[in-house]
Amino acid sequence: MKVNTTPNGWHSVTPCLAVPDAARLIDFLRQAFDASEQTRITRPDGTVLYAEVRLGDSLVLISDPKDKWKPRPSMLNFYVPDVDAAFRRAVAAGARPVREPANMFYGDRQACVKDVSDNDWFITMHIEDLSADEIQKRATGIYKQKLN
Repeated sequence: MKVNTTPNGWHSVTPCLAVPDAARLIDFLRQAFDASEQTRITRPDGTVLYAEVRLGDSLVLISDPKDKWKPRPSMLNFYVPDVDAAFRRAVAAGARPVREPANMFYGDRQACVKDVSDNDWFITMHIEDLSADEIQKRATGIYKQKLN
């Protein structure tokens, strides 16, 4: 039987987070973003060797750091149907606000929070379809204003 080279339900690129107290991050993601834990394998000491957590239609792999796999803060973008509600829920779950929800020049409404493991989550909702040319015009206008 032929096996898919990418498992069913996965995408070609999957974020992997090695963070101290991975179980705490998994709990935060459940509370903040309604994530569901698919799999958890632990080491004999109880730390997380490997966990699969589903957020929307995507998986994030999470583990406690060990040996050469040192912890590294990451930046992740998460599309949601309601940025404002997701932002409030994340803050209530213990995230630190980085940027309040706002409409962005590139056609998204976006906020940013820092999770319990120091990762930045850009909470995003697409609100406007734009061409690359239109985004470039808007970006040029914004950055020219900042220079003046």
